[in-house]
Amino acid sequence: MEKFDAPKAPRPVGAYPHARRVGNLLFLSGIGPRDPETNGVPGLVQTPAGNYAEFDFAAQVHSVMHNVRMVLESAGAKWEDLVDITVFLTDMKRDFNTFNQIYATYFTEHQPCRTTVGIDSLPTPIAIELKCMAVIND
Repeated sequence: MEKFDAPKAPRPVGAYPHARRVGNLLFLSGIGPRDPETNGVPGLVQTPAGNYAEFDFAAQVHSVMHNVRMVLESAGAKWEDLVDITVFLTDMKRDFNTFNQIYATYFTEHQPCRTTVGIDSLPTPIAIELKCMAVIND
């Protein structure tokens, strides 16, 4: 088993690698939209009390897609190698349609399997996280 830490992706918030390869399978840990350089959440500005002063879910979706791509590339995989994606949304009713529209622009011809799950919260103030699996054909 080979593990990968992607320098161009945000650091994990716990003791785990960005990805682990077993044979030709690549398993990505949960990837969120945090900015790798600032650790901030794109499209999110919070007040000192923790309330949202600004919230742009679309910015988070584009950022999480970018971060997944960075992890894939660091492990020697391509976008087209993705075979399964689990999507975690903290507000399914508010965000699903926006997510679905943006997702369709990233997966036009190549369409991995996908499951979308509504959850109560994530470990940081993000609204989306992706859990992905890819097959690398050397």
